[in-house]
Amino acid sequence: MDVVRHVADLRARTETIDPRELDALWPRLTPARIDDLVGFRWKGFSFDTGHRTHGLLGASRWYGKTFASPTEVQPLVCRGEDGELFSDKETGRGEASLWEIVFRGEVTATMVYDGMPVFDHFKKVDDDTLIGVMNGKGKLVFDGGEHYWFGLERDVAL
Repeated sequence: MDVVRHVADLRARTETIDPRELDALWPRLTPARIDDLVGFRWKGFSFDTGHRTHGLLGASRWYGKTFASPTEVQPLVCRGEDGELFSDKETGRGEASLWEIVFRGEVTATMVYDGMPVFDHFKKVDDDTLIGVMNGKGKLVFDGGEHYWFGLERDVAL
């Protein structure tokens, strides 16, 4: 099965996804570069692996991420009660920046949070879809020893 179809099938699932399926998919994807991300707002989606962050992001009305430049990243763009999008700096403990960092033996575009020991590594499903895996320290990152998995779809140019 090609990766685009595989990701679509994973997104369509209503039952909990075994995170090992996403671990197995990761090496089949192309590492994203910083230039692939910047200049766009991206709409997020979460893979329900049972990870606590899946529920936390849903409760915060997480919309996605904005990559204005490598040093101007809004990691937690959420939808307010009024329907407007905003950068949730309080929950994210600031904002973030982009770096190229080695993860699992490959250099990937990686979002580094300003105020937390958290790194989001990105790989491309296609030109408009990314898979991200959260890495770093703490319960936000590891739940039962498992990473948090999510995706991004290109939304609008900035």
